[in-house]
Amino acid sequence: MVMAMLPLRPTPFFGNKNRAFWRLQFVGWGGAMLLRAMSSLANAQPWSFLLIVLIASITGFSISSILSVIYRALINRRPIITWGATALVLAVAVGLYAFIDAWVISLYRPGSDAGFAQLFLGVFYIDLTLLGAWSALYYAINFYIQVEEQNDQLLYLEAQATSAQLAMLRYQLNPHFLFNTLNSISTLVLLKQTEPANAMLTRLSAFLRYTLINEPTGRVTVAQEVETLKLYLDIELMRFEERLRTEFRIDDAARSALMPSLLLQPLVENAIKYAVSALEDGAQITIAAQLVGPMLRVTVSDTGPGLPAGTDPSTLFGVQTDSADSPSTPGYPVSTGVGLPNIRDRLAQAYGSQQRFEVGNRPEGGFAVTIELPFEAKEEPATLAQPGNRLARA
Repeated sequence: MVMAMLPLRPTPFFGNKNRAFWRLQFVGWGGAMLLRAMSSLANAQPWSFLLIVLIASITGFSISSILSVIYRALINRRPIITWGATALVLAVAVGLYAFIDAWVISLYRPGSDAGFAQLFLGVFYIDLTLLGAWSALYYAINFYIQVEEQNDQLLYLEAQATSAQLAMLRYQLNPHFLFNTLNSISTLVLLKQTEPANAMLTRLSAFLRYTLINEPTGRVTVAQEVETLKLYLDIELMRFEERLRTEFRIDDAARSALMPSLLLQPLVENAIKYAVSALEDGAQITIAAQLVGPMLRVTVSDTGPGLPAGTDPSTLFGVQTDSADSPSTPGYPVSTGVGLPNIRDRLAQAYGSQQRFEVGNRPEGGFAVTIELPFEAKEEPATLAQPGNRLARA
């Protein structure tokens, strides 16, 4: 019987700094007390001397707790103020600690030949070592926490900047498609073809609803991306009818793979613009997805004219111009506007060097765009309530 595991996440020790401080306080001073007690017994001190050790440990615990309040106010000041005030406060604290220790020992040994000054000097070095080490650890731990918090903040800001850039790149595509579709609807209305116009408007609303529901930086499965692409193609089929022919070759193993949302729509839009529209008989667009080792490979190809002979595919990522000198040869121009550069930038932002984005003519004719991404499958939520699962019922 398979039992669902409850999601347990380890909590960072310094996730709650106040709780971590008191844990370290009790463990540290408890360990110091144990060490001094063992040392006293090893030096043949009577058992009653353990009371002196206990009082000394409680005193150190109390004084260090007060020091923590003072150090907290000093740690973010200018270095000369922090370290100067720390040295002064530490000297006073050690003097107070030694005074209390010497006074308690003098009460414990009233007939001792050692005077109070000798007792004070005798415990002063021990107390200086304890409070000095405690102070050093306090500052070291807190400086470490501050550095970690600054690193976390920097990573958060970098993630926010990347997310904003990805969102900007995604939103660049929608206005172009929206303009073309609304222009087609307007033409149908002018021609008084209300039924096709209404159908196209319904499909457009379904497509836009999807784009608004999904996060611009989110990822979807290949199956979800294909369904969204079909919403877009339903709109374009009303414009081009039999001139637009599509084929989907999606392997079952690739359907659950994750990819950036709305990644394929601008590629298909380019194929329609430069392949289907360029030929009187239209063209066929093929969308394929398969797993190649640890990578997901997605290909969008068409049977259009492709790039003119001798054209470098890298020129597709240039800046589009409307110059009268631009070539009028059917097929992909020197630039495709924001479409292909946008996809390239989105992939670079999301996957860095772990992705591959290639464009070029197919050997059998036409144009193809190939994308390879690290394969990541969508995780299904674990079922916590199963028969016989005691963890789920607890």
